[in-house]
Formats: sequence, C-alpha cells, structure tokens
Amino acid sequence: MRNTWLIFRREFSAYFATPLASIFIVIFLLLAGLLTFFLGGFLERAQADLVPFFEFHPWLYLFLVPALSMRLWAEERRLGTIELFLTLPVSMVEAVAGKFLAAWAFAGTALALTFPFWLTVNYLGNPDNGVIVASYVASLLMAGAYLAIGSMISAATKNQVIAFVLTTAACFVLTLAGSTFVLDFLSAWAPTTVVEIVAGLGFLPHFQSIQRGVIDLRDIVFFVSVIMIALTANAVIVDWRKAM
Repeated sequence: MRNTWLIFRREFSAYFATPLASIFIVIFLLLAGLLTFFLGGFLERAQADLVPFFEFHPWLYLFLVPALSMRLWAEERRLGTIELFLTLPVSMVEAVAGKFLAAWAFAGTALALTFPFWLTVNYLGNPDNGVIVASYVASLLMAGAYLAIGSMISAATKNQVIAFVLTTAACFVLTLAGSTFVLDFLSAWAPTTVVEIVAGLGFLPHFQSIQRGVIDLRDIVFFVSVIMIALTANAVIVDWRKAM
C-alpha cells in the first residue's frame, strides 16, 4: 500500500503541474452546466432533482475520460521513461493501481466541484438527497470503468491519439450495448441468450439503475468487475510489452 500511495501522489500531483488539470476541470464544469440548463431544461422542468445533470454524464465521460486516460501509459512509452519507472522497487500491481487511482481521484475531484448544482437544487426545492448521493456514486463508478478501459488501451500503444480513439470507441460500444435501440435490433435476429449477454454488458442500464436511487449490489459488482478485469489486462499488457 505504501508503494501504491507513493505512485498515487506522484501521478496525482503531475496533473496539477501542467495545464491539463485546469483545462479538464473547466471544460467538464462548463459542458455539464450548459447541458444541464439548456439541453436538460433544468429550470423549465420545475422539479427538485438533478436528473438533467446526471443523465449527460455518460456522454461527457465518453469524450473527456479518454483524454485523461490516454496519457497514463502511452506517454511513458513515448518518452521512454517506462523502463525507468518499472525499475523502481514496486510491483506491477502497485504501479497499475497507483496510476489508475490517481486518475480516478482526479476525475472524482472534477465531479466533486459540481457541488454548486446540488446546493442550487436544495435552494430551489426539497430534493431527495439520497437519490442525488446515489447518482454521484453511479457517476464516479462509470468514470472509473471508463478510466480502467482507457488505461488498458493506453498500455498497448505509445500513440496517445490512437489510445484516445480506441478508448472512445470501446466505451461507446459498451455504453450503448444495453440500450433499447441495440437490444431491439438484436432481438429481431439474434438468439435470446446473445441478447441477454449484450444487455448485461451495457453500462447505461447499470448507471441508470443506481441513478434512480437504487444501489443494487449487482450494479456495483458490475462496475467493480469491469475495473478489475481491465486493470488486470493492463498489468499483463505492460508486463508483456516490457519483455519485448
């Protein structure tokens, strides 16, 4: 844990040593506000909830999180510092976990800075704050799943643009996998088993389930499993590329 913590601090502070932190946070907050008030009709709905705010998070993360994850390992490989980094007295698990947790904490920091939305809805009405807390949990878990997938893909290439495009594509497919549009399309010709498998892999239904205020253990296990599987693949890829 000590080594993981040291890597975490190194990586987390590195975000704020460059303009990346400011740019990411400003863009995230700006887009979240614009989508909530204009496309989501936050004030026009006259309802004391943050549904218009959270319903756009999967699509915000779809483009912003890959921009965050693409540098995790690709940058190390491009600069040739990955060999030096891996010679440190840390295990592969500690290195992968430290980098991922730093990126996830940074994304969580950007999410936490949206607290004025929460204050605003409490000022304007009497919302169900339990549902809002659950929605923040769902948002953070989805960001973590996207980051884990992005970290895995970043480890496979030293080109950040390729890592960004592939991560966006992979997350887009997984996000829409459980949507009604995809399931209706598959049910017209695919076996029921295939439809059920695809429905279970979709990020959106699990996110929306928690967003409604129902923290089902199955949804938590789903996101945690995606994160663990992606990070395990990440460690395998880094170890494999190191041996080349």
